[in-house]
Amino acid sequence: MKEEVSPLSNPVFRKISRIVDDMGVEAYVVGGYVRDYYLRRPSTDIDVVVVGSGIDVAEALGREMKSKVSVFRTFGTAMVRAFGAEVEFVGARRESYSRDSRKPTVEPGTLEDDQRRRDFTINAMAWSLNGDRFGELVDPFEGMYDLEDCIIRTPCDPDITFSDDPLRMMRAVRFASQLGFDIEPETFEAIARNRERIKIVSRERIATELNKIVLSPVPSIGFDLLEMTGLLELIFPELHRLGGVERVGNHAHKDNFRHTLKVLDNVARKSDDLWLRWAAVLHDIAKPLTKAYDKHVGWTFHQHEVLGSKMVPEIFRRLKLPMNEHMKFVRKLVYLHLRPIILSEDMVTDSAVRRLLFEAGDDVEALMTLCEADITSGIDAKVKRYLANFELVRRKMKDLEERDRVRNFQPPITGDIIMRCYGLAPCSAIGEIKERIKNAILDGEIRNDYDEAYSLMERLAAERGLEKVCDVPRPEAEKDEE
Repeated sequence: MKEEVSPLSNPVFRKISRIVDDMGVEAYVVGGYVRDYYLRRPSTDIDVVVVGSGIDVAEALGREMKSKVSVFRTFGTAMVRAFGAEVEFVGARRESYSRDSRKPTVEPGTLEDDQRRRDFTINAMAWSLNGDRFGELVDPFEGMYDLEDCIIRTPCDPDITFSDDPLRMMRAVRFASQLGFDIEPETFEAIARNRERIKIVSRERIATELNKIVLSPVPSIGFDLLEMTGLLELIFPELHRLGGVERVGNHAHKDNFRHTLKVLDNVARKSDDLWLRWAAVLHDIAKPLTKAYDKHVGWTFHQHEVLGSKMVPEIFRRLKLPMNEHMKFVRKLVYLHLRPIILSEDMVTDSAVRRLLFEAGDDVEALMTLCEADITSGIDAKVKRYLANFELVRRKMKDLEERDRVRNFQPPITGDIIMRCYGLAPCSAIGEIKERIKNAILDGEIRNDYDEAYSLMERLAAERGLEKVCDVPRPEAEKDEE
């Protein structure tokens, strides 16, 4: 039988113990490292609270280990890397807050003062590092009971906790989502009462918590809690507006908020990619703006993928998500998310699959994962039919990609070649010829081949009355490849 490893088996803890005993001060491991040990989650970030100067203890450890000490005197903290862990030291403190700021007034305090200022009981547990009490659990707010009961609860009055630092409301939801815990009723009600306080929190901090919720094992837990507490409407109104069902006669559309969360959970079961999960969050984001009722067909959301893709940059900008290739990836998947579904409903033609490969490029697998997750019907036969057709689309993509090389392809005939052949300055005719050649390749009229594309260029130019001034030979790189 494998021997269980002690929570304080890392040699750094004994070194700190000797140092603080020699200095005559108390020190404790506190917070996430303690919590994660009992949850059997790996952790290398260690927080040590010193009843005294945390910086002095860190510097003493740095001298003994001959390690660099990063000191942040403004915050009274210091960090040392030792034995594969990052150890952050801080002096025990008590905090008080003003109404319009998350930045507290700080003064030295006892260990219990320090534990009381922590956000949740499961994050307020501590182990003593002093020799005579080494490894003893100090748990004045019964965080261990809450761990066993899978409860998120604040150490003291939750209204004060959340009013003082409103980001803790997002953290409560995030921990519930990550761990699959319940938020204790009084704590939950305090979040709802204090939700407007979230407005003083920076969008960057909110985005960090949102990303952690999106990356949760079952992210719908977090978004459900955000909606139920009223936070979602304040921080992400577009997602909030997806909720609800409207009915006219016998026609009712599905609740698109609930549908979105199902799609997100489906993607989460297949992928840890944060941005693919964000594409799931946003894939139907424009449905409230495109919703219309037709008495013959019922509810429609025409072009919601087009408008949704246009909304992505503004949502990313407002939420302080990165305005880079990640945003472009999400925007592309939102724009294309209906394409494989349409293919799976119709007869799968080579032309349609070539176009999908061309537009999706290297993101085609991510797109297929999103589209398969988007099948949330309660009718098993319908789901099986769609998934079987998706498999047909995948096989067709593989065959065409091997044969036609259309993923990320550039048409063999460039604008420069057309201009040289016909002595043209930049003009609309060049773009029109290039587009016709590209479409001919995608429609299977010609192969993705220089000679066939060149012949088509000549025919198209002749139709426009263009006279050739010279021939342009096949590029050398293509000759060498053959």
